[in-house]
Amino acid sequence: MDRMAIRDEEQRQERLTYMTLVGLFLGILGLFLSREQDRKRSFDLSMRDLVILGLATFRGARLVAYDRVAEPFRDPVTETVPDEFDAGESVVAEGAGVRKAIGELVSCPTCVGTWLAAGLVYGMHLAPGPTRLFAAIMGVSGLAELFGASAETLAWTAQAARKHVGS
Repeated sequence: MDRMAIRDEEQRQERLTYMTLVGLFLGILGLFLSREQDRKRSFDLSMRDLVILGLATFRGARLVAYDRVAEPFRDPVTETVPDEFDAGESVVAEGAGVRKAIGELVSCPTCVGTWLAAGLVYGMHLAPGPTRLFAAIMGVSGLAELFGASAETLAWTAQAARKHVGS
């Protein structure tokens, strides 16, 4: 096979992987909705649940996409490289075809967050007690991460302002 044909096949595999995952998501959503219709009751999230799930999704997505603890799970489909600004490291997909598509999904906190949010919302409906406990733990951790990032940003901003005034 020539290079162009190989690249076309890899892109086809990536698209097929994305389409399969979206189909899986929609299929599970369909099951969820049909089950809900059978129960003749609605599924409502309180504002408190929504905030906790949002913070849990934020933290969980960043954990999967960036944290060292999840690196063994990302390793087969990603690599960690120095970022272009020398400010840290970036997780990027590697390989081609299915491997690259999955690598792109697990290295993107927005992508991971979508799947995690779906799982948490399904969990709130199917097993609210354990899901609330897990979401609360992850939500508190997410809130702490936001506070930590805010404090770091303020410190960097203050340091830059002091440096600017001193020069």
